Amino acid sequence: MVTYVIVIIILALLFDFSNGLNDAANSIATVVATRVLSPRKAVAWAAFFNFVAAFGFGTHVASTIGKGLVQPGVIDPHMILAALVSAIVWTIVCTRKGLPISVSHTLIGSLAGVAIVKGGPGALIWSKLGIVAAFIVLSPVIGLVLGAVMMVVSIRMVYRKSPRSVDRLFRWLQLLSAAVYSLSHGLNDAQKTMGIIFALLMSVPALRSWATRDGHAGTQEIAWWIILSCHAAIALGTYIGGWNVIKTLGHKVTKLQPFSGFCAETGGGVTILALSAFGIPVSTTHTITGAIFGVGAVHRLGAVRWRVGTEIVMAWVLTLPVSASLAAGIYTLVRFFLVR
Repeated sequence: MVTYVIVIIILALLFDFSNGLNDAANSIATVVATRVLSPRKAVAWAAFFNFVAAFGFGTHVASTIGKGLVQPGVIDPHMILAALVSAIVWTIVCTRKGLPISVSHTLIGSLAGVAIVKGGPGALIWSKLGIVAAFIVLSPVIGLVLGAVMMVVSIRMVYRKSPRSVDRLFRWLQLLSAAVYSLSHGLNDAQKTMGIIFALLMSVPALRSWATRDGHAGTQEIAWWIILSCHAAIALGTYIGGWNVIKTLGHKVTKLQPFSGFCAETGGGVTILALSAFGIPVSTTHTITGAIFGVGAVHRLGAVRWRVGTEIVMAWVLTLPVSASLAAGIYTLVRFFLVR
């Protein structure tokens, strides 16, 4: 059993890596599109702040994923294995297609799919799932609104300055906004994998002491080795980067300048940081995409390529049912071959 659990933990870190791979675009698409940083320097900048998020920000989102979505008595290693394989497959497929999906909702959909197959609808904690489902819609809307508000406020603050001085100022400010967004991304998304590993270890009585910081199963502090390994994996994935997705967000949605890039990153980053404090596992992808559309719409509605937005939204809509169905099928196969 120990070897089996270790293999699943490695798979969880692979999922975390694929999260960084797809979501690299969220962190750096604007800073690359505006040519403030070269692609390689931008992913290094983002990866650093994804890792720094491991320190001093709590693990509220990890607690939601680990014990707030599925009834604890239902969870077992086979469920976690099936959910992870499903999430990894869908994430890789969408990354290769250049679609900035929600890796978060891929994981949540996969967990829900296997939980229902194993324990029926009662296996899910519907009150918490309702909050998560609400923010599937709300997070891009909040990102869009904050991005647009940042754009309007910033325009009023600099309208008397020359375009050259504005561009020079916001090139520097965009380094800060990219750091804030990358920090928020690491804070919210790495914790989802922490929650999975925590739930996995707590489902095996003999391994529960591995999950906690002081080695006692009764405590709730997630072990440091889980925290650091998850942040390292997502940072590495961000550094390698999903370049097709970066092209979609950075170039295909709307034309970005340092000014608008700063507004999009700041609006998205502030949204994610605030919601992370409440333990809400929001989609960083949905949030930054909404913010990019918001700043583009303030500039001019025609400046936004709404067709690209339609393709992105379709990928979002498909993510939950596809990942849930895929995970349910994988779980059935796992039980057939491994549970005798």
